[in-house]
Amino acid sequence: MNSPAANRNLWRVITSRLPPRSRAVLQTSVLGLGAGAAAVAFQLGINALFRGTFVSLSTQSGTVFLLGSLGVIVGSALGVGWLLYSFCREASGSGIPQLKAAFWKDFGYVPWRVAWVKFTAGILSVGGGSSLGREGPSVQLAGAVASGLGGLMGEPKQNRRLAAAAGAAAGLAAAFNTPLAAVTFVLEEIVQDLNSRILGSVLLASLLGAFVVHGVIGKQPSFSLSAVEPSGWLVYLFVPLVAAAAALVGVGFQRATLALRDQRQHRALVILPLWLRPTLGAVLTWALGAAVFLHTGRLGVFGLGYEDLSAGLANELSWYLAGILLVAKFLATVGCYGFGGCGGIFSPTLFFGGMCGLALGGLAGLVTHLSAADQVVLAVVGMSACLGAVVRAPITGILIVFEMTHEFGLVPALMLGALVSQAISHRLLQHSFYDALLAQDGHRVEHLVPPRDLAGWRQRPVSALATGEPVMAQSLNPEAIQKLLRDYPYERFPVYVDGLLQGILTRAEVRAARTEGRAPRLAPAVCCLPSSSVREVQRLLLESPAGLVVVREASDGTPVGVVTLHDLLRAEISLESKAATD
Repeated sequence: MNSPAANRNLWRVITSRLPPRSRAVLQTSVLGLGAGAAAVAFQLGINALFRGTFVSLSTQSGTVFLLGSLGVIVGSALGVGWLLYSFCREASGSGIPQLKAAFWKDFGYVPWRVAWVKFTAGILSVGGGSSLGREGPSVQLAGAVASGLGGLMGEPKQNRRLAAAAGAAAGLAAAFNTPLAAVTFVLEEIVQDLNSRILGSVLLASLLGAFVVHGVIGKQPSFSLSAVEPSGWLVYLFVPLVAAAAALVGVGFQRATLALRDQRQHRALVILPLWLRPTLGAVLTWALGAAVFLHTGRLGVFGLGYEDLSAGLANELSWYLAGILLVAKFLATVGCYGFGGCGGIFSPTLFFGGMCGLALGGLAGLVTHLSAADQVVLAVVGMSACLGAVVRAPITGILIVFEMTHEFGLVPALMLGALVSQAISHRLLQHSFYDALLAQDGHRVEHLVPPRDLAGWRQRPVSALATGEPVMAQSLNPEAIQKLLRDYPYERFPVYVDGLLQGILTRAEVRAARTEGRAPRLAPAVCCLPSSSVREVQRLLLESPAGLVVVREASDGTPVGVVTLHDLLRAEISLESKAATD
């Protein structure tokens, strides 16, 4: 493969007759079309596998369905585990936290292996029956493809944030067929700036992603609703109740999933190989899904569950059946995600909220008059509220449902539901689901906004770029060191024992010490105060043998942060990128 410089020169030769602005538009168009095509191919693969297995088996006898579905879901989970933990662990889960970390910590660079592993493992996982979604994986897959295409067009690794964001928007637009929601989600959740300078590129990429899915699959979104509108003011009395219940379901899902995912707390799972753990979630899904299918004839617990959710939105499910599907899908999704499967939480949370709204709407209809349209309104309010509570992207939650229905009459109910949902989420949860996942994995994503000039930047205190609350080694016991390295992805750790900073422990030194059969040696700790300037810390980083400076309080010497060369370079490159666009 050519070097980035050679690729850049080749791209410039190809586009030599275009002005710079037109060249940028062409580049974004290539990114959007490539990312959208990958997301559409991903969707088609999932649908084909699910129809060829579970849908086909559902027409056979009960015994054939039970044995066949067990073989499919266990076999696919084993394949997923092998792919993830042999080639690319970053492709596990939904992929949105990983893409967010890549955007902020690695300048948007995502290796090609993430794309092919996510594509293959995601099709096996979701198409093979695990209770997970395809929208989050579509975002990571499309972002990885766009990042790779950016490299082929000569973009260096430190300048692919635009490519990753544009690809993510194109992927979500293709997955849901909702281009406006795709734009707001990328800006709300990944970029976290609705006024970002890359807004135009994200808009264009999202539009092209929607064009790809329109041309290949069709113009209809994931869920089709007939025209619905509240019949009167009575339904608005139930909107806050449904939104609150759906938000609480989302809160419970997040807490249960994170608790199960934190497998350090489960001794029985420590001895189980990582590649085998997704099978536990698959077996749980099979047990719940098979029981529901034999009792009701519904396949909604398996895979995406879109057919059953669409049936509910068409008033074809009773409130009792909606409640059964809600409980079974909830438990199955917690198991699949918590045990390390490959898939997202967009579809499941929409399913939870929709079934919650249908169940409560049906119950309310027993004691008061609610029309069929009113009950559908409560279902879509539940969908938006549950997704908004988990992801904390309320505008995205409103727009997704609105783009699915094209009904302006739903907007007031959706907005009211979003207010209730966000209030409950912020009250009961410290972070959104994706930020909580990053924190659980030991990542701290810093959103750095430097000043306009480099001289002013170098005079700022180091606290502007230091990573706060550093992870420190509290003991040099071999078991404690191994646990620390297993729990956190960092390369260097300050050693703080008995109130004293002993030095810096590096991952490389631990490996060398293990090979040579000796105790690991500590590198000297280079320290500074929170008020020290960035310019001073630049010099200290050059002097530090470990490439790390510890920020300590002046009063008692307690470490309050760390600064690495990567932190410094990321800040200065962000400054240069901002200056180039001002």
